[in-house]
Amino acid sequence: VQLQASGGGLVQAGGSLRLSCALSGVSGSGFGVVGMGWYRQNPGAEPDLVASIASGGPPNYAESVKGRFTISGEDASNTVYLQMNSLKVEDTAVYLCKGRLKRGQQEFNYWGQGTLVTVSS
Repeated sequence: VQLQASGGGLVQAGGSLRLSCALSGVSGSGFGVVGMGWYRQNPGAEPDLVASIASGGPPNYAESVKGRFTISGEDASNTVYLQMNSLKVEDTAVYLCKGRLKRGQQEFNYWGQGTLVTVSS
């Protein structure tokens, strides 16, 4: 199972970026996808939830990004996107993709490698 995140970069405040995270290795593995989400992390800090979406459920957002960020997913390709608009300097962080999978009665978290988002003033 792998998660591949992409789409980060340098953008000016007020601009937009779209992050993508593709989950692979699930088909035929016995895993089901419970949900996927985006976290962000700054040096020396724990990852903070940005947005998440459960299979068949509504999206969930951190208060700081509500109205600016939108999470969406494609079940067929196990890909989740994060559309980030009206970016602020404080959105600068490494954005990490997380997949929560289930096999039998057990659930597991898998993390992607992260993609850096830098918002300049």
